[in-house]
This record gives sequence, C-alpha cells and structure tokens, in this order.
Amino acid sequence: MASNKIKSKDYRSLTNPGRKSPDSSGDIPSLKKPSKATPPAESELRGSVDAAPPFDRAERSPVVTEFPVPPPHNPTPQSSRKEKKVRKDHKDRELLTSDRWLIRKGHDLTYAALFLFSIMVLFRPYEIVPGMGFLSGTAFYFALATIVLFIPSQLATEGTLTTFPTEVKAILAMVLIALVTMPIARDPAMAWETFNDSFIKAVIIFIVLINVVRTRQRLMGIMWLSFGVGIYLGFSALNLYLQGKFTVEEYRVAVDVGGMFGNPNEMAMHFVMMTPIAFTLGLAARKSLVRWVYFAMAALFVAANMVTFSRGGFLGLIACLLVLAWKVGRKYRLNVAIGSIIFGALAIIAAPGNYGLRMLSIFIPGLATVGSSDQRWELLMRSLLVTARNPWGIGIGNFPIVGIRDLQSHNAFTQVSSELGLMGLAAYLVFIISPYRKLSAIERTLFDADDHSWHYYLSIGLQASIVGYLMSSFFASVAYNWFVYYLVAYAVAFRRIYAIETGATEVAKQPAPASEPAPAV
Repeated sequence: MASNKIKSKDYRSLTNPGRKSPDSSGDIPSLKKPSKATPPAESELRGSVDAAPPFDRAERSPVVTEFPVPPPHNPTPQSSRKEKKVRKDHKDRELLTSDRWLIRKGHDLTYAALFLFSIMVLFRPYEIVPGMGFLSGTAFYFALATIVLFIPSQLATEGTLTTFPTEVKAILAMVLIALVTMPIARDPAMAWETFNDSFIKAVIIFIVLINVVRTRQRLMGIMWLSFGVGIYLGFSALNLYLQGKFTVEEYRVAVDVGGMFGNPNEMAMHFVMMTPIAFTLGLAARKSLVRWVYFAMAALFVAANMVTFSRGGFLGLIACLLVLAWKVGRKYRLNVAIGSIIFGALAIIAAPGNYGLRMLSIFIPGLATVGSSDQRWELLMRSLLVTARNPWGIGIGNFPIVGIRDLQSHNAFTQVSSELGLMGLAAYLVFIISPYRKLSAIERTLFDADDHSWHYYLSIGLQASIVGYLMSSFFASVAYNWFVYYLVAYAVAFRRIYAIETGATEVAKQPAPASEPAPAV
C-alpha cells in the first residue's frame, strides 16, 4: 500500500478534479437587474413568474421573449462557439487520458532502459561472458532508448525536462563552462572529444536518474548494480592476488571491466564508495540473513581494496570509517574512535606484503617502491601552476598538453581547476558537497526524533561514501568519469524518496474515508 501512496503523490494526474463541464450549470441566470423604477406590482408579478412551474413559465410571453432560445436548426454564432468548446473539451479529456497512461507508465519504461544501459556501462557482459559479443554495440541504443522514453514521460509528468535541485544547477554550470571554454582550448578537438565521449553522457544519465528514480525499490535496484560490480571486482581481485597474478607494477591487481577499473586506484575508489553504503544498509536491515549479507559484502570490499595497494583507496577508506564511527557511534564517540584506530593499526599490520610501507609513503615519499609519489607531487604542482596562470581554464581534457609527459594531473580537483578554471572548480565542489549537507540535515532530523530507520542509516552511508570519494579523488583524475555522477544521483534520488515517504507517513496518520481502507506505509 505504501508504494501506491508514493505513486499517487509522485505521478500527479493532469486532470483538474474541480473542473466542470460548460453544460453543468442550471437555468440561464438573468442578465438584467430589476430597475429601481419598476412598480411593486410588476416586481411581484415577476416574482410569481419565477416561482411558477416550468409549463406556466413557458406560457408567459414576457419571460420567453426576454430570453429567447435559438432554434437548433439555425444556430447563432454564440451557440456555435459553445459547441466548439464542448468538442474541444472532449478532445482535451481524451488527450489527458493518454497522458495519464504516459505519466503512470512512461517512467517505468525509462527506468527499465536506464537499468539495462547501466548494466552495459558498469558490467560490459560481452567482455565477461565469451558468447555475448553481439551485445558490444548495444549500449548506445539503450542510451538512445532511455532518452527517447524519458523526454515525453518527464514532460507529461512535470512539464519540464528536469527538476532543478542545487546539484543539477551546478552540473549544468559545468557543462556551460566546458562549452564556453572550448573555442579557447589549447586543443579544441581534444576538448570536444573529452566533452562528448564521457562527460556529457554522464551528465545526461545523472539527470535521467534523479528524475526517474522516485521509489525505494528503484533506488535499491540501481544501487544493487553498483554492488554487483563491486562483488565481481572484489572476488576477481582477491583471486588474482592469491594466484600471484599481478597486473600492475608486479604487486598490484586490477580487473578491467567496462574500461573503468583497469586502473587499481579507480577500482579501489569503487570499493571505497560502496563499503559504507553496504555497511549502513546492513545496520538498517530487519532480517538477520539480509544484515549479514550486507556486512559480508562490506568486508569483501575492504579486503579487495587492500590488495589494490591504492594509497587513495586507503585514505578514502579511513575517511569513510571515521565518518561512520562519528555518526553511527555518536553516543560513544570516544570509545568508537579509539576502537577504530586500533582496528586500523591491526589491519595495516596484517596487510599483505609491503602494504604498510606503501601507505606510509603518502607522508614519506622515499619509502615508495617506485617513484610514483614524487611524480604525483610534481603533477600536483604543475596543475596548480596552470590554474594560477589560466584562471578561466585551458579547455576540458587539455591538461596533458601542458602537463608532464602527457600525463593527467592525478587529482580530480586540480584537473577541473586547470581545465575549467576556478568557476568550474566552484561548480564541481558545489555538485559534490551540496548533497552531503542535505543528507546531514536529514540524518540530524531523524536522530533528534529517535528514528533509526532505513532513511537514517542510508543517509549516513551516503555521507560517508561522498567523503570517501572526496578523499580518494585527490589521487585520481576522475572528475568526468561515471563514479561521482552515479553517487550524487543516489543522494539526490534518496532525498526525493525521503520527502515522498515522510509525506505519505503524515497522510497515513489522518483518518481515512470510510469507503476505502487506510493506506499502510
């Protein structure tokens, strides 16, 4: 019953229930007021006429001649206009009926297409399963189908192509800045390639996702795709490590799925983002089996993160754990903080190989087995210098031209600041930080109400995930990749679902009409 209530609030009919047909009125009202000079006898006579039965009214010529009714066979222009209006109203009702179907079913179809497209983007099953090569070119068609279905259904539902929360305004500002700076880019062709190949696609899917994902079931469905990719990556990474098959730097593992996870730092980032969400969903689960499935999944992500030997992944994980410890254990923060430090130290000691030395190289570059720390520091300084000299940016995707050895900046923030300028960096930060602030407000509201529900725990998990991304992206050029756009979309969709479900709860507290049972939430 809760889903029905949500749907009724979410997909509003365009039909005005208070609208009346032009033919629904009663007798034609008088168009003339009685004159003050009218004798009393005549006024009384008119009063008696109005009070008379219909057949007496028809026999009295003064009333009939004062309000003549045109014969049907010879319509006047006024009656013709009235008939046209009736026919137009009938057509409008027919159109509204079809729109109502579009409102109810259009987003269902869009979500199905979005779900299939996300499978193609995140999993690329034709790369995993040998016999599915025929699906290699279907991602484009699923994306096209998603957009074709989304536009009419969204317009019919809300009359606009998208809602405009702060995150949408920020990302559209980034799009505008990327387009404006493209003519002055160091290499306009490279700028257009970066814009068209990855950035704008991620933006479009982000907008579709936040408008279509309006129920808890849809949000969990799309998030389980991210969980599924994490499970596949986690088992694959651990298996490669146990077999001694190191794909990067002879001691690190990476699993290339969808062209996004071949870099161990990017794979570790996915683990960082999914770990707190899985953990908090485990805390919110009511059934023990479901709870331990989520906890086991979080443990898998942590273990797989470690075998990537990613320093960004390590710091991102620490940041996630600190947020979880601070917010979930707020009644016992000191004990939780001490326990987290002890757990982290033991994890580093028990970590494989030279894991501890590599993590310490974050602060002591000389401990690194390769010269990556020095190189990252050099690239960071170079990107800051480019930003200072070009505050308006040098064009999206153009940093390798002015960088070192054609390398990316290996930092999402300086990647944006150097390519899209300081205004682009401001929009990017608003895009990421705004959902954190609003999720934190939801969390505090529910904590004050002592409501430790699904909403409460998932709001904490999403906050920790955003903090983890902010920390991990300091070591990777992922500003235009899919990672953050799906994550922020989850946060925005969750806020909308929270608003809808809390509204349904308030309505459910009111007594329902006797003709229909009270909705259950």
